[in-house]
Amino acid sequence: MFITRKHISRRTFLRGAGVTLALPFLESMLPAVTPLRQTAAARPTRFVGLYIPHGWTPSYWMPYSEDDVRTKRHYSGMVTGTPGPLKEMPFVFKPIEQYKEHMTLIAGVDAKSSFPPPETSGGFHARAAGFLTGYRMKKTTGLDIDVGMATADQQIAKKIGQDTLLPSIQFGIEDPGGSEGTCGWGYSCAYMNSISWSDRNTPLPMEISPRVAFDRMFGAGSTSEERAMRRQMRSSVLDSVKGKVTTLKRDLPAVDRNNLDSYLENIREIERRLDIASKVSGAVPSVDVPYGIPESFEEHIKLNWDLMIVAFQGDISRVATMMYARELSGSNYPKSGTLAGNHAASHHGEDDKKRHEHALISRYMFEVSVHFVEKLKSTPDGGGSLLDHTLVMWGSNLGKAAAHNHTNVGHILFGGASGQHKGGGRYVIHTGPGANGNGSNAELLMTVMDYFGVHHETLGDENSPRRVQL
Repeated sequence: MFITRKHISRRTFLRGAGVTLALPFLESMLPAVTPLRQTAAARPTRFVGLYIPHGWTPSYWMPYSEDDVRTKRHYSGMVTGTPGPLKEMPFVFKPIEQYKEHMTLIAGVDAKSSFPPPETSGGFHARAAGFLTGYRMKKTTGLDIDVGMATADQQIAKKIGQDTLLPSIQFGIEDPGGSEGTCGWGYSCAYMNSISWSDRNTPLPMEISPRVAFDRMFGAGSTSEERAMRRQMRSSVLDSVKGKVTTLKRDLPAVDRNNLDSYLENIREIERRLDIASKVSGAVPSVDVPYGIPESFEEHIKLNWDLMIVAFQGDISRVATMMYARELSGSNYPKSGTLAGNHAASHHGEDDKKRHEHALISRYMFEVSVHFVEKLKSTPDGGGSLLDHTLVMWGSNLGKAAAHNHTNVGHILFGGASGQHKGGGRYVIHTGPGANGNGSNAELLMTVMDYFGVHHETLGDENSPRRVQL
């Protein structure tokens, strides 16, 4: 038997002047006697939590009527809580229809963590942090903020991300600006500005600058002066490790060389677009803080998607979250088909025209996500793709924003989760013991965390042990 494969450590980094370059997964990282068919088993499962504010207009995202949800009767007559086929893709999710087999649409989930504390009211848009926690947050404007637990993404990161350069990455699109202190209704702005909390009292900032995220991923050890010099010289982080890349490639088989070249080209392309964004934005270069946020929403979110993909490829991080917008966002999206503002459109008052405008914005959020889905599916990862080894959770904390309602909040689970999530273009109505017959988002979070070896006997204010039956 001839063994020609050279074993490279999975934790190999190429280091240059102020640059740390993680490598993508290569077959050469498997011991020489390991069959290639076992490559998939060697790949980690990644988690992505994606928050879309203001929910989705119910009549445009549910494949059944709201009465069916309340009475738990499906149009197909299937058993309560049992997954069934999505016979027709709902309007909001049409952009990702060709990837339907990878998703499960979940209804009947009440975002109980975003309910107001007992005997209080108001603040419906102030509790975005409830997306990934199972407990109601404390109503306070002081420093005693409390969401009840480290959010699900951070619990997952603690379990699977401690050996990576960045245990988790938090992306955002909108700058909170002056939103510090009190954001109205007696709530701290911290609850609105972050969906990721490292513990029950500590929010993690959502990074809105792709340039800052890029430097965190590849500029470990670099100084602000080195980063400024690179920008001035228009040099790539890859230039610092060019010789080491050349040496490494000499001993790699053709398939590994191709995968490495593709990974490096992705990094160069991101740098090129960051450079363009820095010039177009007209921002004044700062030695201390990297700059360059794209002016267009489409390019901004696309850069975030590509950074996320590269982070997963290089095993720089295995956990990522992103806020498409903040609650009360006034942003509009001309390419969506309406000029209505995000928050204003969500308060349509059941006017047909305005309700359709909100649906157009909701649909647009999935249109700009197609790039991410395509990259996940086309990026090799061991014996499969990144999509095979990732679980994406789309969701919100409002079911019907027009009524400030946190019940029946739509969620999507997407991706293979290393064979644990069936997908199959199905939907399920989650049932529970609540007055309206729905279950809670804490039960959904426990279901998701189970995939990553983070197990809770109970979770949430109701101490529920139940899971969503997928």
